[in-house]
This record gives sequence, structure tokens and C-alpha cells, in this order.
Amino acid sequence: MTSVWIAVGVAILTFGSGLVGLFLQRRLPKHHMTGGSKDMILAVIGLLTLLLALVLGTLVGNTYAFFANQKSELETMASRALMVDQALAHYGPEAKPARERMKEALSQSYDLFWRGADADPNELKVSVALDRWGAIATAIDALNPTTDAQKSALAAAKANLALMEQTRLLMSLQLSSPVAWSLLTSVILWSMFLFCGFGVLSGTNPTTIVALALGAVSVASAMFLVLDLTQPYSGLFRIPASAIEQTIEAIDK
Repeated sequence: MTSVWIAVGVAILTFGSGLVGLFLQRRLPKHHMTGGSKDMILAVIGLLTLLLALVLGTLVGNTYAFFANQKSELETMASRALMVDQALAHYGPEAKPARERMKEALSQSYDLFWRGADADPNELKVSVALDRWGAIATAIDALNPTTDAQKSALAAAKANLALMEQTRLLMSLQLSSPVAWSLLTSVILWSMFLFCGFGVLSGTNPTTIVALALGAVSVASAMFLVLDLTQPYSGLFRIPASAIEQTIEAIDK
């Protein structure tokens, strides 16, 4: 919901700046709106248009890449979990407690991200991930292999668990600072200046006001995408849960 309210605020500020431009257009002396003055305003508007298009487009692209990267890492973690479970299954019935802990940890992650409302940001921190997967590592370390097959299975389980933990920690670290707020603030200010310039160069009529409103909504929707895609477990565009669901179903069958 935070992304929605920020986007609404951006729309209001941008549209309001356009209305301020329309007000200034009617109050400025005529010689400020002709000749070199008008050319200067057009040049500045062209510069702001280019900056806004480049930076806003880059932000949307980068945040989608962040979203896609989180999805890829989640699928990688799920596949590593399956490999750990398979290795423990080959180890023998002595590894059943460790397999149960694995399934429990994955189920807790699933409940956190997809069965509730918005995921609690505190549950996405590195410390939580360390505690959750550390218990599984402890259970695996408690195993005492007696045959070469068990030693090989235990080594494979430990190697894949280490890779899975690394991926999970990387996901948490990336979620800690997904967007540069100073850059977003600059984009919002550029939008306000740009729409103010549009208003200064336009006549006051219903068509102009509707155009300003549509433009403000467009900028706000782009800002919403930027913010929402940086919240892959709590935003409107959530990462699908199919990878974790299939992993939970496959474990301990």
C-alpha cells in the first residue's frame, strides 16, 4: 500500500505543478512568453523531458531486473533444497529429522511470503535467515555416516545446503536497499518542473487540463512500478509461489 500512496502523491504533485504553470502563464508579462524567453523555456523543457525519459525508463528496467533476479534466486534456492533432500534420502532413515526440519523451514517461508498479507520486513532480514537455516545445518552435522555411500550423500547435502544458504542470504541483502530514494526524489522534482513548464506554454482549457492529468497519472504509474517491483514479496506484482510449493510437495514423499 505504501507504493500506491506514494504514486498518488506523485500524481498530485505533478498535476499540481502543471496547474501552477497554467496560473503563471496567465500572470507573466507577454514579453516573457515570446522570442528568446520562449525559446529558453522550450530548451529547458526538452532537456527535462530527455532526462526524465532516460532515468525513469532506466529505473523501471532496473527494478524489473531486480524482481526477475529475486525470482531466479528463489527458484535456485528451491532447486538446491530439493538436492539437499535427495541427498538426505539417499543417506537413509537416520536423516529423516533433518528432512523434516528442511520441510518445516520451507513451509515457514511459504507462510510468510504467500499465505499472509504483506510480508513482515523484519522477517526478511539476514538474521532470520541465519537462524532458520542454521537449525538444518546443525541437524545435518549431527549425522554420523558409517558407509561410503552415507559419507558421499552427507557431503552432497552439506555442499548444496551451503549454496542454498548463500542464495538465501544474498536475497535478504538485496532486499535491504533495493532503490535509491535520492534518485527517486530527483525524478519527482524533474517531473514537477517539466509539468510546470508544460503549463506555462499552454493555454488554459479543458483539453490542456485533461492532458496534464493523464500525463501526471502516467508518471505516477511508472513510479508505482519502480516501487512495487522492489517489493517482490509484498507488492501487487508478487513473485509466484509455484517453486516453493512444488519443493514442499516433493520433500519427504
